[in-house]
Amino acid sequence: MTRSVTYSLMLVLGAIAAALGGDDPMPEKSLAQRVADRMFPSVFQAWNPADNLNEDKTVTAARHDLIFHGDGFFGLKWDNEHPGLATNFTAASLDRGRRRRRELLGRNPNLVLLMEIRYRDAHQSYLPDGHAWWRRDDKGTIVPGWEEGRFLQLDFSNPEYREQVARQAQAAVESGVVDGIMLDWWRDDADRVALVGTIRRRIGEKSLILANANDQTTPKTAPFINGYFMECTRSQSAADWKRIADTLTWAEKNLRTPRINCLETWYHTSRGDENLMRATTTLSMVRSDGYCLFSDPNPLPTPDHLHNWYPFWERRLGKALAPGLERPDGVWTREFADGTVAYNPMGNKEVTVTFDEPRTSAANGTRARSHTLSPCDGDLFLNDDAARRSVTGAP
Repeated sequence: MTRSVTYSLMLVLGAIAAALGGDDPMPEKSLAQRVADRMFPSVFQAWNPADNLNEDKTVTAARHDLIFHGDGFFGLKWDNEHPGLATNFTAASLDRGRRRRRELLGRNPNLVLLMEIRYRDAHQSYLPDGHAWWRRDDKGTIVPGWEEGRFLQLDFSNPEYREQVARQAQAAVESGVVDGIMLDWWRDDADRVALVGTIRRRIGEKSLILANANDQTTPKTAPFINGYFMECTRSQSAADWKRIADTLTWAEKNLRTPRINCLETWYHTSRGDENLMRATTTLSMVRSDGYCLFSDPNPLPTPDHLHNWYPFWERRLGKALAPGLERPDGVWTREFADGTVAYNPMGNKEVTVTFDEPRTSAANGTRARSHTLSPCDGDLFLNDDAARRSVTGAP
């Protein structure tokens, strides 16, 4: 069944669930099933939404297969006026959060939900003024967080504070609202090793941890983490794309299962840089079983990670049949149930991809046996049955 048909069915089932009082018409899938049952391409949402569609915001959110966000997105509210001191959520917000989860999974039964747990920086209201958990420099001055956010840094070198972060992670996963947590600003230093170990002990072996390592590997913390949020701030050169691909490949081999690696790149000139969107999408498919996103650059004055929902992402190839392979001409390909994905790295030459039977390009709709592929681009080549279903909506 194609993505469009499946998605329409989920809308109907979601409406039925709402009419019945919000309960799912079917039992929720296990976390492992939701990760395994996705069709590809598989897209994630990093905090902020796709904003180019004229539809209900929940419908747009549920187009993604993984979402991480703060507590407010899920309807949750910490039970202390200073969120950094909280150890649970208010009862009313827990009810809201569970309804929110049912609504989202009713529309996309393979969706994975993660809540960001703050540990590195936060708004000044996060803790009382002068609290010991704010990080201080050698002169005793509280250290600023990051330029855009105007936040203050938190002292995760403090074992007492690390325990508090772990308690909040435990509250998140025990809420019944999310499947795990997301940790931003991730590196492989001793304090973070201690922090993630403490968190893992608190939340158990089955809950997910996603960490923002950008385009770097973290061998010391890898045993605790299920996936990287690869917020790739550098994608201007062939060396950048090779480093991204190598890190993604490493993460697929070395992080714990179920793996949920999330690859994001930013546009260079506009959201119309669709070759970069296709390159990001297809790279994620040939080198991982993860999720992809193509979004606005962080330096813009608008909220970070806003993005379009691209029709290219609707041309689903189903599930992978084999690992990705690098051809002699430098193109990476991978076979899926409904066609072939191809990725041509930046720095390579233009190449021709040829098949034994006609295939339809998801990028331009051309049906042919041979297709050209430019550098820093990728495409999905659908077999005739898949191409017909995506156009007609037939099962």
